[in-house]
Amino acid sequence: MKLLRDLLIISRKDLIEFSRDKARLFSFFLMPIFMMVMVGFIFPSENALKDAHIGLANLDKGFYSQGFEQMLKKFKTSDGKKVFNIKKYTSLGAVKNGIRSHEVNGGIYIPTDFSERINRGKKATIYIVEDQANPQASQMYNQILAQLVSLYSKTLATKVIKDKILIKSEVASFASDKSLNLKNLLDPVRVEFKGIVPEKHNYFQFVAPGIIAMIVMTAVLTGLAASIAREKEQGTLDGILISPVDRLAIILGKALAQTIRGLIQGSLVLLLAWLVFGVKVYGSLLLVLLILILGVFSFVGFGILVSAAAAEQETATQLLFMFQFPMLFLSGVFFPISMMPKFMQYISKAIPLTYAIEALRKVIVLGASFSSISYELLILFVFGFVTTSISVPIFKRMITR
Repeated sequence: MKLLRDLLIISRKDLIEFSRDKARLFSFFLMPIFMMVMVGFIFPSENALKDAHIGLANLDKGFYSQGFEQMLKKFKTSDGKKVFNIKKYTSLGAVKNGIRSHEVNGGIYIPTDFSERINRGKKATIYIVEDQANPQASQMYNQILAQLVSLYSKTLATKVIKDKILIKSEVASFASDKSLNLKNLLDPVRVEFKGIVPEKHNYFQFVAPGIIAMIVMTAVLTGLAASIAREKEQGTLDGILISPVDRLAIILGKALAQTIRGLIQGSLVLLLAWLVFGVKVYGSLLLVLLILILGVFSFVGFGILVSAAAAEQETATQLLFMFQFPMLFLSGVFFPISMMPKFMQYISKAIPLTYAIEALRKVIVLGASFSSISYELLILFVFGFVTTSISVPIFKRMITR
């Protein structure tokens, strides 16, 4: 009985202490709500098929290519919603650049001789340009576009045969034309797939940049908050504060230490991904390093705020987990953001990790240049500047108390 009574007393004490920590209590109730909402809405639905942005470079001015373009624009879902938003480009290279900069989710290229080849009874080709940095969404769009090409080809076959056979003046020449192929007449259009880079990518090529960014940001956030909270618990922070060291130097010094640790971990993950899983970096390694540094900078301010608010290391860890776990789903580490419901996409845009992952995928998977990721880099810098400007004065006031 004594053992049971003591057990209950200890449990009651811990629960009372837990209930008095408002930050920990807040995260305790909010975390399961986060999880249920994300699991319920994060996975792709039919909404992912609506208003997809597709780049089109139609270099053929003939009748047949114009017909396919109109079919593409008018294509709708069963409930009457438009599937594709078409953005016009002037060349195949421009379509690829549009995919690199995330202006479009995929592309279509129609060469200059498309209509001419059909008129001559030869097979014409429509090229589908894949977004290799987004394989899940790309596969879905590619299947739809390929089915549209197949449907258009069958529709076109009826007109082509009618034009060539039923016009009496052409019957003799049609029958004697050995260059004509019956298969080409019955299925005049084929589809071919083109990537931004020549190799076919596996799923890990898509996941690796997200994992690298997530590991680096998590290491910095967790390490920074835990380091400060631990020193507050142990009382060693007081000794540092009374030393002749500027408090800004204390904050930035700890942030720098965690940044170095995070970059080392990120480098190890990238090396492992290359050696074991065959992940290739098609862009500049210096750009990868710049993205990671700015990504860390965008999270430093938030880490400082958490460490200032948390009285204990356990509270800091729980608060960070509450924010880190949703980021796994919302920032596009494993699931393409473009396939999420619209309101989830808006939430994703408020997370700096989203921009770090997008920039890394563009450089690692698509070989993008600095100009293609300048927008993401600017967003990361703005996030870091604003949060650090807010968090440093708050931290100074809180540790003074």
